[in-house]
Amino acid sequence: MKLFYADHFVLPLPEGHRFPMEKYSRLRERLTHSGRFSHADFAVPAAASDVEILRAHDADYLERVAHGTLDPAEQRRIGFPWSEQMVERSRRSAGATLAACRHALVDGCAANLAGGTHHAHRDFGSGFCVFNDSAIAALAMRAERRVRTVAIIDCDVHQGDGTATIFAGEPDVFTLSLHGEKNFPFRKAASTLDIELPDGTGDAIYLTALYGGLAQVFAAMQPDLAIYLAGADPYRDDRLGRLGLSFEGLAARDEMVLRHCVEHGTPVAIVMAGGYARKIDDTVAIHATTITTAARFAPALRTAALEREARRPAPPVR
Repeated sequence: MKLFYADHFVLPLPEGHRFPMEKYSRLRERLTHSGRFSHADFAVPAAASDVEILRAHDADYLERVAHGTLDPAEQRRIGFPWSEQMVERSRRSAGATLAACRHALVDGCAANLAGGTHHAHRDFGSGFCVFNDSAIAALAMRAERRVRTVAIIDCDVHQGDGTATIFAGEPDVFTLSLHGEKNFPFRKAASTLDIELPDGTGDAIYLTALYGGLAQVFAAMQPDLAIYLAGADPYRDDRLGRLGLSFEGLAARDEMVLRHCVEHGTPVAIVMAGGYARKIDDTVAIHATTITTAARFAPALRTAALEREARRPAPPVR
């Protein structure tokens, strides 16, 4: 299973900043030493190009980000101070999701060890999100004619509002967001399907809601690709989460999503999304469990994806 990373492209953040930048390098280190992955499984992606970014974002916004001309209000909304490193890391993170999608379509499953920047809208960034990697990747896969339909399964604790607005009215991209009702963003967008959960929601209610949401996704379409945002922030000890999931509940969530993809022969690209646990080791452990769970499902995902591809009708002879 291929794992794409860009954790050596680091944002310089002020002391005490609440974004846990170090979780990414610690995640890769943990996976490297787990004994489940070889050196060849890890790869550094190319940065997302302007052409790829501009399918999801306005040219004026990209220009302001690239040249550091965001105004102070825009910068505060993103939550990071501008720097050249911020721009490069954002491009690399989007590039990792692009690479994971392309590889998943060949091998059934792949992951970006970061990503999930779902608060980035077409013309502005927000909530620690500069470019919307899932939107960039979904639109690239469609533009490259690798897929027609995409399901974005967003299990971050915060609604994927940027993703929802970018794909508003697009019937071939299903956006599912399972999130805290009273959490950020406080003005919600309209996904294809939003499932809002009250504060303190625990494992059983969450998993029942997720099962129902996945049933609706796969009843509405047979997606050619799924992008799964496996946020660690529904965890009960997350500083920004407000839900009540346990380690076991989050692992069951991952299994449920991946099992649905196997059953429907849908390749899946996994991105990490949010995670702000009081103990950073908890966030790293949750993300690591997502990846090791995916590795366990990878052979079945590859087989299912190959079988589905074999059943596709041949293109007409011209």
